[in-house]
Parts: sequence; structure tokens; C-alpha cells
Amino acid sequence: MPQLIVIGFDRQQDAFALRQEFAAAQSEYLLKLEDAVVVTRPSEGEYQLHQALNLTAAGALGGTFWGGLIGLLFLNPLAGAAIGAGAGALSGSATDYGIPDDFIRQIGKTVPVGSGAVFILADEMNLDKLLPRIAHYGGSARVIKTSLSNEDEARLRETLSAPGWPARGVTSGSAGSAAP
Repeated sequence: MPQLIVIGFDRQQDAFALRQEFAAAQSEYLLKLEDAVVVTRPSEGEYQLHQALNLTAAGALGGTFWGGLIGLLFLNPLAGAAIGAGAGALSGSATDYGIPDDFIRQIGKTVPVGSGAVFILADEMNLDKLLPRIAHYGGSARVIKTSLSNEDEARLRETLSAPGWPARGVTSGSAGSAAP
């Protein structure tokens, strides 16, 4: 079952670096990433979502393949590939895969200006090996929300423990909790 971890940072660059750290950990089979999004707040009232997976491009690539294959059946592979690419790009841009964008925007509005947050949705996490890899973010990282067990969330908070900004407007729930 996928687990959600949302970690806020004083510096936007650290959010991007942690997302990269989780991607590297995936290549070592320490977790299986389902989605990874960074939210930044360049100015008041504005926030930006930085998706790790470009669904429009992925849809176009898949559509080109299937369109070309279907086009071969009708002896016109180029037309089939072009139509498939367009249809795939359209369906990819309309797909909301992984963490719902509305949830990301809700928490993104609470991130202070100049700061960032990383949203990680992962399966099969090996926290025993992941926590030492992310411990050096402890000076600027804050756990905003998780769906981890209480014990695992406490271990994550301890690893990243440091006083910091709270996530205003984010409430605790049975699937995690807001920053202290």
C-alpha cells in the first residue's frame, strides 16, 4: 500500500534535492516511487507545482507507439502515429496520476514564501535504510503530513527534528498529522 510523506523546507532547493534523493533510493530498490511533486512559493498568493512525471509527454509517446501499430494494420503507420500521439498527449494531460493536485494545492498554500515542500507517494519503503540518507536535511526540514504508522512517523520526525514553521490550515487526521 503506498505511503504519503510531505516534508517542508526553508529553501526550495532542498525540496528538489530530497526528491532527487528519493529517486536515487528507488534505483537502489529502497522504495518504489508512485509520485513525487515539489511545491514552491515564489511570492505571496502564488505557488507552483513541479511534477516529476510529465504525463502529457508520456501519453504522447505511448500514443505514438499504439497509433503507429494500429496504422500498420491499415497500411498508413505515419498517420496512425500522428493521430495516436495527439490522442495520447490529450489523455495524458487530462490524467491525474498519483497524489491528487487539489490536495497538493491545499497544502501548498500553507508553505511560506521562498520555501518549498516535497510530496512523496511511495510503496515498499525501507525506512531503516532511507532515514540515514535523509538525516542531513534535519536543519531545514519539517514533516507536514504522512500516512506512515505512528511509530514510523515518529522515527521520521526524530530524524528531521528541528524547530520550524508550522503548516497552517493543515489538520491532523488518522492518516497522518500536521507539523507541531
